[in-house]
Amino acid sequence: MSDGAMDLLIVEDDADFRETCTRWMTRKGHRVHDAANAHDAIALTEKRTFDVAIVDMNMPGMTGIELLERMKSAHLDTEVIILTGQGTIESAVNSMKLGASDYLTKPFPLDELEQRCRLAWERCRLGKENKQLKAIIRRTQPKVRIIGESQSMRDVFRLIERVAPTTKPVLIQGESGTGKELVARAIQQKSERADKPFVTINCAALPEQLVESELFGHRKGSFTGANEDHVGLFEVADGGTLFIDEIGELPGSLQPKLLRALEDGSIRRVGSTRERRVSVRLIAATNRNLSDEVVTGNFREDLFYRINVMSLVLPPLREREGDIDLLLDHMVGKDWRISEAARQAMNAYHWPGNIRQLRNAVERAQILADDNFISAEDLPSEVHMTEGQAGAAATARNGSPAAEASPIAASPKLEDLERAHIMQILEREHGNKARAARTLGIHRRKLYRLLERYGIRQPAGEK
Repeated sequence: MSDGAMDLLIVEDDADFRETCTRWMTRKGHRVHDAANAHDAIALTEKRTFDVAIVDMNMPGMTGIELLERMKSAHLDTEVIILTGQGTIESAVNSMKLGASDYLTKPFPLDELEQRCRLAWERCRLGKENKQLKAIIRRTQPKVRIIGESQSMRDVFRLIERVAPTTKPVLIQGESGTGKELVARAIQQKSERADKPFVTINCAALPEQLVESELFGHRKGSFTGANEDHVGLFEVADGGTLFIDEIGELPGSLQPKLLRALEDGSIRRVGSTRERRVSVRLIAATNRNLSDEVVTGNFREDLFYRINVMSLVLPPLREREGDIDLLLDHMVGKDWRISEAARQAMNAYHWPGNIRQLRNAVERAQILADDNFISAEDLPSEVHMTEGQAGAAATARNGSPAAEASPIAASPKLEDLERAHIMQILEREHGNKARAARTLGIHRRKLYRLLERYGIRQPAGEK
């Protein structure tokens, strides 16, 4: 049989017509079974699977419509084509509502019946492939994991669970580096659009003249350099989610166009008069205070209310008590160790760049560290410097004295403790650097750097 052979079931009480259809379809290379009534057809469907069932509407006992309902309630992956000699618009509409793939009124050419069967079969195959692809996407798409156990992050997790199932726009606010895109992806993965596209654009990363083209697309020749038609991200995200990062940077000239797209799904490519309809869920993010931007006239009030239907505010890292150690363990992995001095330094630092800055500091430390052991020396200077050093640096930058020292400033500094500990170990090992490095759990090269950094001098002859 040919590669395009279908498994067909013909259900028809007219024996002559049933035999004619069976012979025709068999000659065309298809695998055909036939039944004289709906009950025999049900018995056949319980034994094998059919691609397409050709069902007469008017049969004694159980009608073709009733058979259609039985097949659909059994969740059979069989396309059904209804046949009748007394076709009406009403019966056609009813059969299609119940799940029929097509509808034919007798008499008709048999080659047309075969063509209708093939079209129904192709639709069925495409539907199955689409389901398979969606399942693959769900399995292969990395699951978003947001690290945090602080109360402020627990509040964020609760909001994510609440807003994700809706289709309403979401506005995520927070300082740079707090993980706004990660939260947007978590919302998308928990939504009904999880297996649909997740498309991102950062308004701050594009020149103003390109933002409109990226969002809405353009026609060939609409401006200099438009050498071909370009599909915008709204069309790419159709059916899915569009994440607009730094929406506060969106040019004022584009804000009405975005508002219209959100209100009725209408978009128009640059240089085109044709409107297109899209279904997109918007998630926007900003590190600005959009309420202030509305007051100053930099952001449209109606657009602000449209995107601020559901709102999440991400806390800065300095307000996430207890989360830094969790983040560190996640970032470095199980094969790395972090000294207590380094942990204390990172917990004490205020992280103006939030999680992004913390990740960069960890990556830098891993490059500089020996033997998979991160010490305070491996951290950026602004992280591990003492408060006195930080005050001097602030004076140098600002030309003014540092703020009055707090009671904490009178406590021993991390670097003082580390220096004293190194000297104690060196003394215990009688100045032998190799043994001292092993005791400290660091490479000898790192010990040399620490000695130089802290200005520790040893008597001649010690090694």
